[in-house]
Amino acid sequence: MLVALIARDKPGAIATRKENRDAHLAYIEDTGHVLMAGPLIEEEEMVGSLVILEVTDMEAAEKWAEDDPYAKAGLFESVQLTEWKKVIG
Repeated sequence: MLVALIARDKPGAIATRKENRDAHLAYIEDTGHVLMAGPLIEEEEMVGSLVILEVTDMEAAEKWAEDDPYAKAGLFESVQLTEWKKVIG
C-alpha cells in the first residue's frame, strides 16, 4: 500500500532539521520504503516534509514515521499518515 506522510515542523526548528538531515536521508536509503520525498517550502524555507511510503499496512507506516530521525529529534509539530493512490506519474 502507498501512504502519504505529511509532517509540519515546529516553528523555528530549522536548526533541528539541518542537524538531523544526514541521518534522515540515510534512514530513507536504508529502509527502502520511500518512493519519493522532499521538504515542504514556505517563503523559501523548509517547514515540513512530504514522504510517499510503500509499506505492507498502516502499522508499518506508523512504525517508519516513529523511527525517522527527524521524529526522534522532535522536529515535527504534527504528522499525518493517509493512504494514497497513485493515478498519474
